[in-house]
Amino acid sequence: MAVFDHNEAVERTGEVYLSEASPRDYFELLKPRVMSLVVFTALAGLVLAPGHINPLIGFIAILCIAVGAGASGALNMWYDADIDAVMSRTASRPIPSGRIRPEEALAFGLTLSAFSVVILGLVVNWLSAGLLAFTIFFYVVVYTMWLKRSTPQNIVIGGAAGAFPPMIGWACVTGGVSIESIVLFLITFLWTPAHFWALALFKMRDYGAVGVPMLPNVAGEATTKVQIVIYAVLTAVIAVVPAVLGFASLWYGLFAAALGLGFVWYSIGVLRMPEADRAMVPAKKLFAFSILYLFAVFLALIGDHLIAKLL
Repeated sequence: MAVFDHNEAVERTGEVYLSEASPRDYFELLKPRVMSLVVFTALAGLVLAPGHINPLIGFIAILCIAVGAGASGALNMWYDADIDAVMSRTASRPIPSGRIRPEEALAFGLTLSAFSVVILGLVVNWLSAGLLAFTIFFYVVVYTMWLKRSTPQNIVIGGAAGAFPPMIGWACVTGGVSIESIVLFLITFLWTPAHFWALALFKMRDYGAVGVPMLPNVAGEATTKVQIVIYAVLTAVIAVVPAVLGFASLWYGLFAAALGLGFVWYSIGVLRMPEADRAMVPAKKLFAFSILYLFAVFLALIGDHLIAKLL
């Protein structure tokens, strides 16, 4: 029985294609969960930065950063549609499920990228706009198109893309980059490998099926577990540094240290996990806790700063 090919029919008959995608489908292209984390860390950078920014300008800045992050997500889904269709975690995304055509996602992502960078530059400053443009480029070209399918260190290097937002938020206020904003960058940068390798452990079959060289598939579970502990320790240490440098209080430092001990504890649970354990409950627990950890650290930084201003 012949299978109807809509694209071929359009070419043959000259029919005008009308997208059936809903606004919800386009919103899903933006990777809203990732976007929420980006917005929150960018807000932390904006709040912690010395100086003052008009609330309306600050809102526009955060909106542009959110749109830029969403544009990156759309372009990532456009390029990765082939492997997304195979992996159970991503098969229901708008492109592999057929709700949005690849060219629609590409146009959507490129339009939002240009819009977010230009508006941020015109309304706020061009350094923050340049950092946003570099972040989009790094995530889409360096990570998605190059690193993700070529090296098991894809998450380590590519994690920089997700770590730039607090630095962008800082630059929106100050027009510059400082040691404080670099520390905020490093918190997310060092957190990323433990977070994603925990996911990679219990999604090894998916990554193996599509040929993405995640560390557990290439170096094995044992090496991955050790690396997770190392990065958890590094993250726990760098998260305390704001208190050491004096742009957060001792109370924040104690809270961050306690959170860091929890992060390391969960990572040690993964280290002790038997390789025969197919349920991989410790890895799933670490993955869930790591999300809570990062939100809690940046929430504590924001709260600590606001309390200090009131006192």
